[in-house]
Amino acid sequence: MPTSDHTLSLTHDAGSAVRLDKLLAEADPEHSRARFQSLIAGGHVTVDGRTILDASFRVKPGSQVTATVPPADDPDPLPEPMALDIEYEDASLIVINKPAGLVVHPGAGNATGTLVNALIAHCGDSLSGIGGVKRPGIVHRLDKDTSGLLVVAKNDKAHRALSSQFAAHGRDGRLTRSYLAIVWGAPWPRRGTIDTRLGRSQNNRLKMAVLKGEDAGRHAITHYETLEVYGAAEDGTRPLAALVRCELETGRTHQIRLHMAHIGHPLLGDSVYGSSHAASANRLDPTARKALDRLARQALHANVLGFDHPETEEKLVFEADMPADMQALADILKN
Repeated sequence: MPTSDHTLSLTHDAGSAVRLDKLLAEADPEHSRARFQSLIAGGHVTVDGRTILDASFRVKPGSQVTATVPPADDPDPLPEPMALDIEYEDASLIVINKPAGLVVHPGAGNATGTLVNALIAHCGDSLSGIGGVKRPGIVHRLDKDTSGLLVVAKNDKAHRALSSQFAAHGRDGRLTRSYLAIVWGAPWPRRGTIDTRLGRSQNNRLKMAVLKGEDAGRHAITHYETLEVYGAAEDGTRPLAALVRCELETGRTHQIRLHMAHIGHPLLGDSVYGSSHAASANRLDPTARKALDRLARQALHANVLGFDHPETEEKLVFEADMPADMQALADILKN
């Protein structure tokens, strides 16, 4: 990790004038356009020896441009060493199998002990700076009590490339995300698509809700497939629970949890969106009830994550088995 200023010098040799921030970002893809806009505003960029403070300044052909890029600032969150289940790591990114109970990013009530704190400690100087700060680039998140795969960028270039893939939500074929969920009952048909608008609940601002109206909230699409059905009886008794695979076409807050509850099959252990099925736990035998109590969270795990590497463009696909608490519950329900 460089500890002194980095100087970028170039001559604009194209045939027409171009914005200063655009010229610099194209010449140095290791830093974002927003980073160069900040440097320009801070007086770190000159054109033909004259300091320019306007990012939209048009650089004429033949002009000499010099930018001084200071080393990235130390992160605000403190580094906290923590055991991490690392699936993959290189100079551009790191893939983590996050355990349930771990918050991804510091926030109200979680200033320390987060995945970001742990990554700052683990990655150290391999974090070359996101927006001028030595911090991991979070491009997607998992709820505190959802386990599974998460990719984090180490530099601006990787952050931009991965953010682009997550913004497309797999519609361009680059991103793959799959989750395993254990739900009450068994969805029918076994395969389907849930297409709604999601936004903050008007009754409880801490919860999300399905909203009506084409302009309400944000569009959310989940594709699901029922993999196993538990507790189906020959006498026609409705199934107790099912293992379902969910694939996201959008990535909204609590999307899978809310969508499965919306079609009448909330996740086991989901105290926020599963209250309508709280009595279903009474159908569990004592062993299964204990397994659900030990789970003490929503039964949701991000088991598949695939994306194009931001440097090599190689397709990377990772798969993580269900953690022990969720697998124990599935085994007991099955048997």
